[in-house]
Amino acid sequence: MNILLVLPSLFQPSIELDEEKKREVELIEAAKANPEAFAPLYERYAYQVYCYTRTHVHSEEDAADLTQQTFLHALRALPRYQLRGIPFIAWLFRIALYTIRQKQRKERGTVSWDLLPEILHSKDELGPEGALLAQERLKRVEDLLVRLKHSQREMLALRFAAGLRSSEIAAVLGKSQAAVKKQLSRILHTLKEGYRQDEEI
Repeated sequence: MNILLVLPSLFQPSIELDEEKKREVELIEAAKANPEAFAPLYERYAYQVYCYTRTHVHSEEDAADLTQQTFLHALRALPRYQLRGIPFIAWLFRIALYTIRQKQRKERGTVSWDLLPEILHSKDELGPEGALLAQERLKRVEDLLVRLKHSQREMLALRFAAGLRSSEIAAVLGKSQAAVKKQLSRILHTLKEGYRQDEEI
């Protein structure tokens, strides 16, 4: 069984559209001029931020709270955001990471993966048998994930829970895109090999 059947594909097509970038710049400038115009930026990125924060806490309520805190921090810091700096989504996820770390310092939290089925597939989508099979596969993946370093699990959370591209992850973590791609490739190879070996036992 391929590990990539459990996690979303690393190679999902992503096409950057100039119109989308232009629209985002317009939204940022509007929100800088009027905080009430921040709502479209929230609507655009709230789900991604929620999915990412959900991998770090044990309840939907905590994830929603972290998401809200992230956007409140972003709204306050928005006047200082420079369009010529890092991409907005990377800037936003740096704030999310900071917000999560603040909570972890208080609660000594760690990256949690037991909730991934809720994020990636609803039970209604999978059906009873599919949900059970997915749960079994996920348990095996969880056993492999706990063996990874925290930084490796963090990178997987940004890639698969948040859905960020390697260039965006690089900007969030302050690494080069080449380094992120290389690390992700190694991590996935390690997981696939571990998954394959578990199947052979």
